[in-house]
Amino acid sequence: MSQLEQTRTVNIEVPVDYLTLRKYTMKVIEGPDKGMEKSFEKRLVDIGTAPDCQFMLSDPTVSRNHARIEHDGQGYRISDAGSKNGVRIGDLKVLSAYLPAEERLVLGETIILFRLGSETVDISIARETRFGMLLGRSVEMREVFAILKRVAPTDATVLIEGESGTGKEVAAESLHAAGPRRAKPFVVFDCTAIPRDLMESELFGHVRGAFTGAVRDRQGAMVEANGGTLFVDEIGELPLELQPKLLRVLEKREVKPVGGNRHVSLDVRIIAATNRRLDDEVRAGNFREDLFWRLGVIRIALPPVRRRPEDIPLMADHFLAEIAGRSGMPAPRLSYDTMEKLKEYAWPGNVRELRNFLERSVILSGALSGAPLPLDLPPPTQASLHHNPGDPDEILRVDFENPFKDVKDRLIDEFERRYFSRLLKRTEGNVSKAARIAGIHRKSLEYLLRQLDLARPGSD
Repeated sequence: MSQLEQTRTVNIEVPVDYLTLRKYTMKVIEGPDKGMEKSFEKRLVDIGTAPDCQFMLSDPTVSRNHARIEHDGQGYRISDAGSKNGVRIGDLKVLSAYLPAEERLVLGETIILFRLGSETVDISIARETRFGMLLGRSVEMREVFAILKRVAPTDATVLIEGESGTGKEVAAESLHAAGPRRAKPFVVFDCTAIPRDLMESELFGHVRGAFTGAVRDRQGAMVEANGGTLFVDEIGELPLELQPKLLRVLEKREVKPVGGNRHVSLDVRIIAATNRRLDDEVRAGNFREDLFWRLGVIRIALPPVRRRPEDIPLMADHFLAEIAGRSGMPAPRLSYDTMEKLKEYAWPGNVRELRNFLERSVILSGALSGAPLPLDLPPPTQASLHHNPGDPDEILRVDFENPFKDVKDRLIDEFERRYFSRLLKRTEGNVSKAARIAGIHRKSLEYLLRQLDLARPGSD
């Protein structure tokens, strides 16, 4: 049995504890989002203007990650997440405070009414710090482990959400390894790695003569995964015209190859992943609503590393042992100061960046114990780019130490932020004029500005 196969078969049985929470609502009663109301039955909710916040605001006086409401076993506690304008309860500015049954929260120019309901919900928390190849002792990750444990034995379609590098493929493979299909194929289809004109053929297959160059029949990824699991990575990149065909596969469990005249029956579990907010993509017209709901039978959100620093020592020790084990050397130990530096850094590339950094450090230094973090590593975070975009004409710096897709996404994000920041400055905030200059529809520009946190209330 290979080392990978051994990893896939351990720690599948995850005993769980339960935390009983009261559901609650938050309603914006003052500010640009006045009237917005959402109900929550989650242990943890982030508030801010960042797209990954569960309670996302558009108020420019609210930070991207402004505050967090978390149930810690004793009650709901609100904490300032390092915001620029702070969190106030009445006239009192707080860093952390337990919330009563009803309270007004002031974040920048936004006032939110927090209100506890009478209904309760049980949240499962795994006791173990590992599920398959996923690691974490934080409550956030142990919540994920508990959900994965429940979902693994089923054939339910799963949508895994999270930033690049958070371990979406690892989660999918761990799900597959923990289920009854573990002996069958696990096939990865990355929507960002296939040319658009070949995507239909690569996913659904084709018959001979279907198009120029189709000299033989070809099984697509769907058929290759038959009996096992198909992992569709970055599902948000799937072209709109192919989405109905994927929906048919999910509903009918059959696929029609390109150029074929008959359907092929399938027995395949589908797990999809995205680093986008697909609900926003649906509103923008880039993703079919029916497919979104069909994919999201079970939705699992993997938290970024910056929101679970307590997991870094566990992951660092594991990666160092793995790296050293390949060369037959004992794993280097990290000093307290070095570990604290690792925990303080935001890790925009998440788990993948942490692992790459540790491997690079071992190679260059031979041992990490007591070694300071190199000043030229890691690359700057997105937050620093947002608050200090620099000269729009500056040549973008390329980081050759991380995977192509992550670097490309980071450069595109930086380019779009600089381009539209300068365009809005040029048009004095007139979105309609900016859209005409950019050659895109106004609604599309408004969506982009919200995604980039550049929206300006009352700009036209």
